[in-house]
Amino acid sequence: MWGFLAALISGALMSIQGVFNTEVTKQSSLWVSTGWVQLSAFAVCVAAWLFTGRQSVSALWQVENKYTLLGGVIGAFITITVIQSMGALGPAKAAMLIVLSQLIVAYLIELMGLFGVDKEPFEWRKVLGMLIAIAGIVIFKWQK
Repeated sequence: MWGFLAALISGALMSIQGVFNTEVTKQSSLWVSTGWVQLSAFAVCVAAWLFTGRQSVSALWQVENKYTLLGGVIGAFITITVIQSMGALGPAKAAMLIVLSQLIVAYLIELMGLFGVDKEPFEWRKVLGMLIAIAGIVIFKWQK
């Protein structure tokens, strides 16, 4: 149950963050806004680390697949692309396309067993679900 609730909270926070970041970008610049997002996130993580246990940071250098350490770099590009898509499309359309893209890429990662994820068999019902999501976006964007 917690995973379901956490996913709902995550989606809500991503939408709110995207709107906030887009507004900050309008009043500053893309790189200033993105830098602020990453810097403030770092500050929150340092504070949480100080209050919750102080596990060894050197454990990062023991990570087996070093490419997985690129999550922060990817996070910066996520911030940039969310800001740009929300600015161009508006929050609702951008969020729908972002979620659809996440769904498709996540399913491909499972199908191919990429990045250490267990390989899953192909299922038509999952493809059908994605097609229904695409139809939903078309309906949402439909104008008279």
